Amino acid sequence: MRRVIWVGAIVGVIAVAGLALARTGASRAADTGTDGATVRVVRRDIAAQVKATGVIKPRVGAEVKVGSRISGVVKRLHVQIGDSVVQGQLLAELDDRDLVALHDQAAATLKQLEATKRYAEADLRRKRELFAARSISQSDLDVVERELAVSEQQVEAARASLAYATAQVGYARITAPISGVVASVATEEGETVAASFAAPTFLTLLDPSRLEVWAYVDETDIGRIRNGQTARFTVDTYGDEEFDGRVTAVHPKAEIRDNVVDYVTVVQFQRPKNRTLRPEMTTTVRVALATRSRALSVPIRAVHWQGTRAYVLVPSPRDKTVAPERRWVTPGLKDESYWEILNGLGEGDEVLVGDTNAKPEGKP
Repeated sequence: MRRVIWVGAIVGVIAVAGLALARTGASRAADTGTDGATVRVVRRDIAAQVKATGVIKPRVGAEVKVGSRISGVVKRLHVQIGDSVVQGQLLAELDDRDLVALHDQAAATLKQLEATKRYAEADLRRKRELFAARSISQSDLDVVERELAVSEQQVEAARASLAYATAQVGYARITAPISGVVASVATEEGETVAASFAAPTFLTLLDPSRLEVWAYVDETDIGRIRNGQTARFTVDTYGDEEFDGRVTAVHPKAEIRDNVVDYVTVVQFQRPKNRTLRPEMTTTVRVALATRSRALSVPIRAVHWQGTRAYVLVPSPRDKTVAPERRWVTPGLKDESYWEILNGLGEGDEVLVGDTNAKPEGKP
């Protein structure tokens, strides 16, 4: 019987001690107002950056719509979508039989007028000899000189007409203005194209080595963007693989979408060797603003604010039941996880991480 009584007494003491410890822990959590987690102030590299979504676009001149300056029937189309072409390569041909006929006619007219000019030159030489021998009058010589001058102008006009006809024949051959890839084809062999008011588009060429990223930066961050800043971006098709770039321009006109004001920030990059980036791919862009090497840092959740002043909570090194001290600090750069601490803390100091619900002792 006594043994049973002693066992009951021991169990009671243990229960009372456990309840006391639980109350002490609850009281400590209420006093500190935190989740109780502590971290040490350490040195690490911090990189402040602006994050934005964007899209890949061709640079100016990297996408060219190729058309025809003349009307006619498409006789031959030499490329299809996806073909690689070089500058000057023949892309398409129009039926040029009527243009060739006009060219030949202009060439024949030129030859005829050149023959008339040669006759006028010979006639002028003879008339000058007769005039020197006083066999003809000055008026007769003037008539021959005028005929030669008119003949020379007619020859020049015929040469211009031949040059125009030659150019027209050349327009029937559509060549590539840039090197690149055929992105689209808007015509087929046998179709008639009309170029009365605007050049009809035959196909579109794209230079895949001349692409850039248009990053849509929020108006709250655009003031920190400068030309020359480094940037990194990812595309969905390659997961977390990052590509390097550099900010080259910020469009002065805003783009407003769903009442959100964004500014286009142009990020240029070199074409990756083992990856294919295409226009209109969605990107996630990070523009580096500044970096700090081996900066004193604490987690973002360790920094709290009172108005415009920042502070951290430092636990008592001796008595953990005492409310933590509020330590005023000066934050510097911030990345996605850490604040740089410029002053107020030293390396190795401990700070509390979490939300604060109670006021620390002796502080307002």
